[in-house]
Amino acid sequence: MKYDLSEMYSLDIFLSSLSNEEYNKIKHEIKGRTTPPMSLLSWEFFMDGYYQRMTQSKKKSELKQVLTLAEQFNWKNNLKLAFSENDYEALIITDKNQKIIWVNEGFTSMTGYSKKYALDKTPRFLQGKHTSLETKQRIKTKIILNEPFKDTIINHRKDNTTYKCEVKIFPLYSKETTHYIAFEKQVV
Repeated sequence: MKYDLSEMYSLDIFLSSLSNEEYNKIKHEIKGRTTPPMSLLSWEFFMDGYYQRMTQSKKKSELKQVLTLAEQFNWKNNLKLAFSENDYEALIITDKNQKIIWVNEGFTSMTGYSKKYALDKTPRFLQGKHTSLETKQRIKTKIILNEPFKDTIINHRKDNTTYKCEVKIFPLYSKETTHYIAFEKQVV
């Protein structure tokens, strides 16, 4: 019996479990394959590297988009440094009145809300009955101070589930603050 790769989707998994000796005994029966399969362990290493490359590529693309906005608004911040020093899932840029002007795809993944829905709203739409009034007031005060800060807040996704969100907010300025950028990630 000859094995046809187009019909046997799990063949690679089966073959990867074989030792070289076992593989050599049956390799003449496998149609279309000339080399032993990559082991599952190798596949795992490949996927780890692939995921890292995809994440880096996505972050480079997001930085490029933010740098385009920086050029448009003449921000003087060192955004390359801010991106290199801050881990994040979601990025939010607001104007001085905290109206959202841009979010990344990670925002949608984390919150369930589309980019289109978020635009022109304030991040307050993510807050709900489980969001502490004390935390909201603390964040409001820090924004008024117009200095970078980090805090943690309970936000609500579109499906109404809650998540603990670490936010790092930086004023973006030309001669004075014109916008804010928030690096956000879900924390346990």
